[in-house]
Amino acid sequence: MAGFKEYTGKTVGMDRTNVDTDQIIPKQFLKRIEKTGFGEFLFYDWRYKSNGELNPEFELNLPENQGATILVTNENFGCGSSREHAPWALLDFGFQVIIAPSFADIFYQNCLKNGILPIVLSEQKVQSLLERSKNQPYTLTVSLERQTVSDEEGLNESFEIHPYWKKLLINGWDEIEITLKLDEQIKLHEELQLNK
Repeated sequence: MAGFKEYTGKTVGMDRTNVDTDQIIPKQFLKRIEKTGFGEFLFYDWRYKSNGELNPEFELNLPENQGATILVTNENFGCGSSREHAPWALLDFGFQVIIAPSFADIFYQNCLKNGILPIVLSEQKVQSLLERSKNQPYTLTVSLERQTVSDEEGLNESFEIHPYWKKLLINGWDEIEITLKLDEQIKLHEELQLNK
């Protein structure tokens, strides 16, 4: 995973509540075993019409929203089934940060484990960001070190993140890499157990 201490990106708003994982990545696209290649199917039923053409009214399809890497959305984002494919699809599409008033617990954890930073801000602050993101181009700067979200219009909001996940995201580590860093201690422990 690529780590970051500070990230600046174009921001898109998607003012929808209770977006479940089946809307994020519909079940018919879960046949791949790799973590990549899911981005083209992100929000498939909203992004495309029944004839396969792009839906010009969907937020992410608007010309002014192209290239966004920070998603601002509404409460209970990522609810529904616990499929890890949902953050894979968001990441593959290009999103690095998601801001919402609340997230489904398992989805929140899956984001962190896959290098996406989910940020919880109050409903009032999220509504303000949704309004601001209508005026494109609109960018946000996220400082993971300082735990702040800011823009060029004077916004400066703090957010909470567990120190463990903060350390992993800053360094670009996943939980397997954390385990491998303890390889010598694990080998020593195994040798001691064998020699008992």
